[in-house]
Amino acid sequence: MRLAAVLIALLPGLLWANPLVRLETTSGPITVELYEDKAPISVANFLHYVDSGYYDGTQFHRVIENFMIQGGGFDKNGQRKETRAAIQNEADNGLRNLRGTLAMARTSDPHSATAQFFVNLVNNRNLDFTGRNKYGWGYAVFGKVTEGMNVVDNIAREPTTSQRLSGMMADDVPEATVLILKAYRLEAPAQQAEGAQ
Repeated sequence: MRLAAVLIALLPGLLWANPLVRLETTSGPITVELYEDKAPISVANFLHYVDSGYYDGTQFHRVIENFMIQGGGFDKNGQRKETRAAIQNEADNGLRNLRGTLAMARTSDPHSATAQFFVNLVNNRNLDFTGRNKYGWGYAVFGKVTEGMNVVDNIAREPTTSQRLSGMMADDVPEATVLILKAYRLEAPAQQAEGAQ
């Protein structure tokens, strides 16, 4: 009975737990917590791609040691995947591009992020929001690696080269392709608690 009372007392907090996603990569597993309260648009967008299986078989196509690793846009053959419409930049949410955080990749257009994301290897304060203008928007942080940062660091140490991606030459591409084999949601703590009753 005491255990049931404790679970009931904890349930409201558990119901609001942030979503967790596991990236099973050829270098090992990476778990990320998504900040749904701070970046609802980015998180919903990312989860749509996760749930649809979009990231399965994509590669980390841009790896720069002491900066970041980027993935989510090209298949194992280096072909660009089609995406949904671009989303609103949420970099003004107060989150910073610190080591281990997950952020949306984009072009020079501040509101052009679609499926690609990156993991910061160091504190990249130059990527943070500074103002609502073309040069100040920064890159929207929407999550953080909670397990597998050693895997991220190992990917960052992969030798890189220039290769063709969708017919265009690209720098900083790992010589040995690093794939996301599968991306999927992990069971929320609240669901685990329900199953334990």
